[in-house]
Amino acid sequence: MAYRIQIAVVVLAAFLFPALAEAVVRHYKFSVVLKNATRLCSTKPIVTINGKFPGPTLYAREDDMVTVRVVNHVQYNITIHWHGIRQIRTGWADGPAYITQCPIQPGQSYIYNFTVMGQRGTLLWHAHITWLRATVHGAIVILPKRGVPYPFPKPDKEEIIVLGEWWKADVEKVLNQAMQSGLAPNLSDSHTINGHPGPVSNCSSQGYTLHVETGKTYMLRIINAAVNDELFFKLAGHSLTIVEVDATYTKPFSTDTLFIAPGQTTNALLTANQGTGKYLIAVSPFMDTVVAVDNITSTGTLHYKGTDALVPTALTTVPPQNATPVTNTFVESLRSLNSKNYPANVPLTIDHSLYLTIGVGINPCATCVNGSRVVADVNNVTFVMPTTALLQAHYFNISGVFTDDFPGNPPIPFNYTGSPPANLKTMNGTKVYRVAYNSSVQVVLQGTAFLAPESHPVHLHGFNFYGIGKGLGNFDPVNDPKKFNLVDPVERNTISVPTAGWTAIRFKADNPGVWFLHCHLEVHTTWGLKMAFLVDNGKGPNESILPPPSDIPQC
Repeated sequence: MAYRIQIAVVVLAAFLFPALAEAVVRHYKFSVVLKNATRLCSTKPIVTINGKFPGPTLYAREDDMVTVRVVNHVQYNITIHWHGIRQIRTGWADGPAYITQCPIQPGQSYIYNFTVMGQRGTLLWHAHITWLRATVHGAIVILPKRGVPYPFPKPDKEEIIVLGEWWKADVEKVLNQAMQSGLAPNLSDSHTINGHPGPVSNCSSQGYTLHVETGKTYMLRIINAAVNDELFFKLAGHSLTIVEVDATYTKPFSTDTLFIAPGQTTNALLTANQGTGKYLIAVSPFMDTVVAVDNITSTGTLHYKGTDALVPTALTTVPPQNATPVTNTFVESLRSLNSKNYPANVPLTIDHSLYLTIGVGINPCATCVNGSRVVADVNNVTFVMPTTALLQAHYFNISGVFTDDFPGNPPIPFNYTGSPPANLKTMNGTKVYRVAYNSSVQVVLQGTAFLAPESHPVHLHGFNFYGIGKGLGNFDPVNDPKKFNLVDPVERNTISVPTAGWTAIRFKADNPGVWFLHCHLEVHTTWGLKMAFLVDNGKGPNESILPPPSDIPQC
């Protein structure tokens, strides 16, 4: 019954909004099921969608309407987040557990219903509760409207490449053990390329193979679905031309090493311009501080048609784990296309200017191993997940779930990237920052040196933003804005804050609802490095949150 009601809503929407009448409605069914998987010469049951790892690819065109019926057949609660989809007025379909919805409980189902508006390129979907996204993830491919070409030479073929992490152990047990001990969780045992780690020490695991033909051009849709690691991607003997990140076109530039953080996507053109042969594909971690990381390089093979099976694979050298200059060069090369058809509409006046410090600290914990627990925070607030979804509490005016007094500046100023203060304790709270509809917002994300400075990939739900500047040390509010790029800054939904440095972003709050902002290193999100923006309704129905669907899960 609920499914029929959803379809009726889709038909009614097309009637009320004629512009949508030409849009295609694409229906998907996601069955959440357990499946045994063997990697690194070890077998374990994993949570999957439709029995696939990585999960099925969701295809749509710009302006298409999408419905995905998710049926939960496992023992865990589940939600799915359509990472990077704007969800204009449809926050009920965004997916983060206890932020926009209560989770889908075992034996229950929920239909996600949204329209892909003003976006084209590559995004990803993933579970957004505990660490289930380790195996519950997949690609979203958004094709341009029919008749609209790519703003670059059309490739001969497209390939999806999903990067991930693999634990031999049950990932939920890894998480629970860490939460009980108060310590950092065990590292993953390998990285993966389309679900395969490639050969590693003591195990000749299967690797991913990319088949190409000489002279043809391939668009690689590269997705970092890893749980906790920023990654380098490199092909022996070949360069890549970057043409899009996070479903927004960029000015093309060439590189031999791609840098990609969890939650980020990158489209790169690969021309098969070498002689027949086999060439190594290498995925390795980036970490430029003392924090431990899975240092296993995952490998695959670029295989030219007609190559003899006995031909040795041409090798490549991966960047050093702490290759900060490589990441800087890549990030600083990213620019919005800023053309007539794809302008960069950077907000030039600011209604809200926020300064958010992000990092980790230590709080007391009587039951933990060392009598303390590692936590994370934004402006010294460790976010406490509610038991009622924030969007439901906001929409139905349920009191006592959250407060709207999230601090827009650090409560206690200090030398953020210098010697940390003696007191590493944070405050706990479920707080949101409230803004009026259509306000322009600038956020400076400031890394801190609590415990250890570290690169943080930060994701904002419900919006694209412009990355207008970054730097090392503490942000200088007088001099650093003079260097902001307000002409063609990169537009994306997830951005890395450099180790012991800062990143500045701007966005227009043109989407009413409650929208999560968090570090996309899952360990940091678990520890509390998260907050939410509450964007009030505007003046009319087209500027207001749509009513919740009838099958919205209950807590």
